[in-house]
Formats: sequence, structure tokens, C-alpha cells
Amino acid sequence: MHDLQRQFGHIDIYLFDQLLRGRITPGMRIFDAGCGQGRNLVYLLREGYEVCGVDADPRAIEAIRELAASLAPALPASNFRTEAIEANSFIDGLADLVISSAVLHFARDDEHFLAMLRGSWRVLKPGGLFFCRLASSIGIESQVKHIAGRRFLLPDGSERYLVDEAMLVALTNELGGQLADPLKTTVVQNQRSMTTWVVRKDR
Repeated sequence: MHDLQRQFGHIDIYLFDQLLRGRITPGMRIFDAGCGQGRNLVYLLREGYEVCGVDADPRAIEAIRELAASLAPALPASNFRTEAIEANSFIDGLADLVISSAVLHFARDDEHFLAMLRGSWRVLKPGGLFFCRLASSIGIESQVKHIAGRRFLLPDGSERYLVDEAMLVALTNELGGQLADPLKTTVVQNQRSMTTWVVRKDR
């Protein structure tokens, strides 16, 4: 158990699934939009992937730089930047895989959500894979309390920007992508709902 944790860190199980299915392969360039301290990047750094990312929290960037220095010392520290996702300075079409894990549901409103989404999407090259985990109303529609716009109070007491199936399907088309997997949603004991949204970029 300790060896597995050392190798993979606290990787999201649904991102791990993409690894197991051979969709994340050596030589791919990875961009983590809202990387935090790198919980999803341990294996990728250890295995020599070219990894980069942004986070608005400077302490998180300091931590991921330290992690990268220990696991992938050849990787430039400038690959990890203290920046807002919607205003990140990475070039268009940089990455083969963009990770957006438990980030977009912190959007303040529709404008902020779309700005973060587009800021993540533009870094992805055509043919690349967008992996996203975010809170949704799917399966708990009757248990969330509307606040304003798409912001809701969840049964667990948290306030989140929630998407639904129709919105994600529409966004997939608007962005110029195709669902790589059917939408998969996990309802956590009627307290919150997390949806996995995996999209292949067409253009």
C-alpha cells in the first residue's frame, strides 16, 4: 500500500482509470489547470512526463515546485506558475492532456466558469484529451438549494457552481470536442455529486 501511494500519490481514481486504459502515454505533455500541490502529478512527474500547471495559490505553486524538483529535477520551475486559470500565460495548443480536477465548481458565476473552462481548453492541442472532475446536480437535483445562477447550497453545507448533463453535452459541442467517455457521476451518500467529463478536442 505504501509503495502504491509513493508511486501514484493521491491521484484521482478516475484519472488513474485513464492511465490504466492507455490514454495517458509516455511523451505526452500535461497541463494541470488548478494543480494545487500536485496530488494528481506524482506518477507523471516520476515517470518523466513533461508536466506544467497553474494555481492561484502561491503556496501551492511553491509546494508543487518542490515536489517536481525531487521527482523530476530536469523540469524547469517555471513550468508551474502562480496564475489564474482564465488568464494563464501558457501558449495555445501546448498540451496533449489537460487536467481540471475539482476546480471549475469554485466558479463565482457563469462568466467566471466559462473563462476558466476556455482558459484550460485553449492550452489543449487538437486531438488532445480534456479530463475534468467537477460538482454537478446530477442525481441530487431535489436536495440542492438554489442560491443564484448556477450556484447552489449542497446537503454537505458547501456552496458550489453546479453543472448538469445538458450543460456538459452542450459545452462539449460548443468547444469543438466529442465525449471520450459517457458522463460518469458519483453521488456521495446524497451529500454531493461529482461528475467526470472527458472530452477529445476536435479543433
